[in-house]
Amino acid sequence: MALDSEQLTFFKTHGYLILRGALSGDGCERALNSLWASLPDSSEIKRDDPKSQIGPFAARDELEDATHLRKGHRWQLRSIGTEQHMLDLVYSEVLCEMAEDLLGKASLRKPIVGGTTMGSHGFAWPGGPVDPANGTEGVRGIYCTMPHDGNAPACDGPHTDGHPFMLSVVGLLADTPQNGGAFKIWPGSHRRLYPTFWMQYDQARMPFYEHMPSLKGLLNPPAYHQELARILEDTEPVDCFGDAGDVVLWHHRLVHMAGENHSPFMRRAVLADFSRKDLDQLRLDPPQEDMWRDWSQALRESEPS
Repeated sequence: MALDSEQLTFFKTHGYLILRGALSGDGCERALNSLWASLPDSSEIKRDDPKSQIGPFAARDELEDATHLRKGHRWQLRSIGTEQHMLDLVYSEVLCEMAEDLLGKASLRKPIVGGTTMGSHGFAWPGGPVDPANGTEGVRGIYCTMPHDGNAPACDGPHTDGHPFMLSVVGLLADTPQNGGAFKIWPGSHRRLYPTFWMQYDQARMPFYEHMPSLKGLLNPPAYHQELARILEDTEPVDCFGDAGDVVLWHHRLVHMAGENHSPFMRRAVLADFSRKDLDQLRLDPPQEDMWRDWSQALRESEPS
């Protein structure tokens, strides 16, 4: 199912596309089966009891594993990211054709069954997030956000991702209502932020030094922070809620966040990335005057509105 010229223009202008029913229903169900099978039988959270899925996790159900995190209102199952059924779900003929419409025919980096999953390598800093740039060879994983009981939990604010990729996917595995923490984006922010980075596809990282605990994580130029502040001030975000099987394709420099879940239901989504085979070579270049240099000819020829 190829993207048409209107969709290409919309993506170039706004940095995202919402594709209804792009994931297989059977594939979504298999992914959810794997999610629930990852819990111990003694867990307080139960698949058939939505009230048990209101966060935060009970202390005895918490798990701080880089490939399987359960803490607070977040549940991130990364350990299944290179299993065959997960790769079949995301890297389907339908989604790969759409990704190639954006990145170029026969250009995609292929996932590896049984390959390295996100979180398999070390932490970016003690107690910090796992650096996903190190050899992830499948989907990022299944990411869940639990509803809260009235006390809004802390959540990741609007941000851009730091690892190198070109195009990303958020696929809803279950119906997710508005304000249910599905996926929130700031349209057009990709075009405004792209020239503010030092590198095309990476973000600079500060190593962790114990004597300088405040200097850690991702580093960006002052121009990035200034433009991000302006975007949050003048741009209305879009809540990409929807039904099971709906997908958001989004540009790697788009401002986004998962958000708080104000619904009665746990948000369940699969996250993954698409990139060109030659991404590691393209990463060596600084931001280009034409930010679409590395994308498909059809996309380059489309005119943003």
